[in-house]
Amino acid sequence: MPDLPEFSHVSEDGRARMVDVGHKAPTERTARAEAIVRVGALIADQLQRTGAVAKGGVLETARLAGIMAAKQTSSLIPLCHQIPLSVVRIEAALEGDTVRLESFVRCHHTTGVEMEAMTAVSVAALTVYDMCKAAGKGITIESVRLLEKVGGKSGTWQANDEGIS
Repeated sequence: MPDLPEFSHVSEDGRARMVDVGHKAPTERTARAEAIVRVGALIADQLQRTGAVAKGGVLETARLAGIMAAKQTSSLIPLCHQIPLSVVRIEAALEGDTVRLESFVRCHHTTGVEMEAMTAVSVAALTVYDMCKAAGKGITIESVRLLEKVGGKSGTWQANDEGIS
């Protein structure tokens, strides 16, 4: 039987805990994440023609929402550390009948920025839904996933398309 993975945020007695990163040296850390939002052909056509719905520019608003969300991650996820982010970038692109959102987050700190990257695309995806919902309630957020993280004790990790690793 393979070794079971350990959960860093759960103590031996099963209680939630914040990881102590005070002994770690600050290093540069980056993370990229993506979210896919299926908006459907009619909404995609309108976004392609105008870039907007009644509430305004969808992709630009989603990008800004994602940036703002990354900066608030420790307020949203109970055991996340406050991290001084160096940069948050969000790319938003219409690809067929989907919106693809990708974040890039960097810091120089004692813990990584994976949660900030995933929070950024999650909130950006919810913003796409919010801005387009009047045109169709069937919009789906199909995936949110980490694409890559660099730095820290575990080094570099990249997603593959072969499932969870």
